[in-house]
Amino acid sequence: MKPVRKAIFPVAGLGTRFLPATKAMPKEMLPVVDKPLIQYAVEEAAKAGITDMIFITGRHKRAIEDHFDSAPELERDLEVKGKTALLKTLRDIVPSGINFIFIRQPEPLGLGHAVLCGEPVIGNEPFAVILADDLIDSKKPVIEQLMKTREDKGGGSVLAVQVVPREKTKDYGIVKVAEKGDVTKVESIIEKPDPDKAPSTLAVIGRYILEPEIFDSLKKIPEGAGGEIQLTDAIARELEKKNTYVCSYEGERFDCGSKQGFLNATVHFARKDGYKIA
Repeated sequence: MKPVRKAIFPVAGLGTRFLPATKAMPKEMLPVVDKPLIQYAVEEAAKAGITDMIFITGRHKRAIEDHFDSAPELERDLEVKGKTALLKTLRDIVPSGINFIFIRQPEPLGLGHAVLCGEPVIGNEPFAVILADDLIDSKKPVIEQLMKTREDKGGGSVLAVQVVPREKTKDYGIVKVAEKGDVTKVESIIEKPDPDKAPSTLAVIGRYILEPEIFDSLKKIPEGAGGEIQLTDAIARELEKKNTYVCSYEGERFDCGSKQGFLNATVHFARKDGYKIA
């Protein structure tokens, strides 16, 4: 069984819910305390042993590439001024032995299409998909929890899930599972169902481990919800051929795709870092 060494970060979205802040700045670069959202996601992947970080980008996302590039002039300035702690913080943005790869998504055709854009780099290997909007504070990286589940099951895809209120099922991919438990097999999955038609309240959140066969399904599925190529639809197609599991992860999730979730995350991590919140 091949190990998971690569992760796709879909970051081509327009971030319209955060306008006007995101007019000139990628949503993924908005800071939670003193680190941008995307850095938390990359740190999670690196801690889990992933070495190849693949960003699926769009127009106006150059700031993400610059963030994960070296900054020799700034480093020299900090070194001359003896600001060693800040210098270490700056250098730690790009961990040793990590590769950063950037691929342009030509059109905003959905999450499934963004994942498909990574196929030339992924090749015939299992891989992770990490959505930076879902910021999760956990002792063990959530993506590592999914990797352990895959290892225990001898392969297959693994989806991170959590229970949501029924009225919220219309905002998520929803799974029906074979039996209750923290780790169990998926029977079916549907993208953003109406609450009265949802097969459960078990929602897929932004952490996936996928087998490379998903690319074939992504090429063959028709447009789904919103006229986009939905990753959920490709996973549903793969259920007929590949075992897919859900993992109820350990950790506290913040939906930073919403302003309320972003504010909650900022307060949580500020308190964790020792700041006093009035």
